[in-house]
Amino acid sequence: MWLGACTSTIGTWMQKAAQSWLVYSLSNSKFLLSLDSFLGEIPILLLSLFGGVASDRFDRRKLLMASQFGQMTTALILAVLFATGKVQIWHILLLSFFTGCVQAFGGPAYQALLPMMVPKEAIQNAIAMNSIQFNIARLIGPALGGLALTQLGAAWCFGLNGLSFLAVIFALSMMSPKFGGGNAQESVLASMRKGVDFVRHREGMGALIVIAFAMTALGLPMMVFLPVVAKEVFQQTATGFTIMLSVSGAGSIVGGLLVAYFSQLRHKGRAALANLALLGLLIALFGLSTNIWLSYAAIFFASTALIASFALIASLVQNQTTDDMRGRVMSVYNVAFRGGGPIGALLCGELAELSSTAHVLAGCGILLALLALWFLFVHRRVAAL
Repeated sequence: MWLGACTSTIGTWMQKAAQSWLVYSLSNSKFLLSLDSFLGEIPILLLSLFGGVASDRFDRRKLLMASQFGQMTTALILAVLFATGKVQIWHILLLSFFTGCVQAFGGPAYQALLPMMVPKEAIQNAIAMNSIQFNIARLIGPALGGLALTQLGAAWCFGLNGLSFLAVIFALSMMSPKFGGGNAQESVLASMRKGVDFVRHREGMGALIVIAFAMTALGLPMMVFLPVVAKEVFQQTATGFTIMLSVSGAGSIVGGLLVAYFSQLRHKGRAALANLALLGLLIALFGLSTNIWLSYAAIFFASTALIASFALIASLVQNQTTDDMRGRVMSVYNVAFRGGGPIGALLCGELAELSSTAHVLAGCGILLALLALWFLFVHRRVAAL
């Protein structure tokens, strides 16, 4: 399963690298670059609660397989459009939205499936290892994507990504996790309400959801604006953009390894918030930097702090929930975690058009650092976990 997921994620990052560069190159618009990110993520905000109910009622493995088939289809359609020269910006935007829709059901299913495959005390390690495979792929994928884009053409990036989903579909077909299913007689809205009520009344869970939203809304614009920084600040080509992505991927792998190494760390809430404050300061530094080597260092360590924060917050949420509620709770977490990204990207894209990318990134970083410090020293429910 790990190898299949890694192969699929490499393909996805090949496509992401090519797609973000091509959207900006075709449109020369920061807003459309942000809109593409927004449309790929906003279905998570709209549909993830339905995905959580589905993952608590039906076979999580089959839901995840259906999600993989959907993502494979969109990648292959884009490959055909680019190969025939008929691609338009609206094609890319529409297919990004459809991909987000299928991920809204696949995400909760995957996150609820993970604890069924490992003991509870190994959840943080499993999340960290998942982050490592994701970021190994993020390190390799952009490099392969940049090579495919410059040497073979955009269609190869999308076509190879589509084929990569076959590996994870095959791995899932070999699995047989035991899951009895939830109460199918209960209405969907009643099931959703129970999940939201669980989050509201569980100690520290509400604050974790707020933090999950903030760290993507304020943290991910750094990644969204990488093509802008590479092209406008440092006058880089697609190859330079790929190097910047790979530096970020390397930092993320280090972050995942650190979380796995310190899996028995006490006071995980404090560690997550300290990482988040550091992340904010590094994002501000990256936004204001005009020295490419300083920017490489800033994005490397920012990615390390980002993934460490993601893994620690996710493991705290997993440890605070129960198996029968896991799909719904993780769907609420997904709404916050994945929903923050498109909202932050769209707002930051509009602000960047009015001001500058440097000012927007610096503002996001400072706000994130202040929020983390507030939860660390004032509202201490997460810090106590």
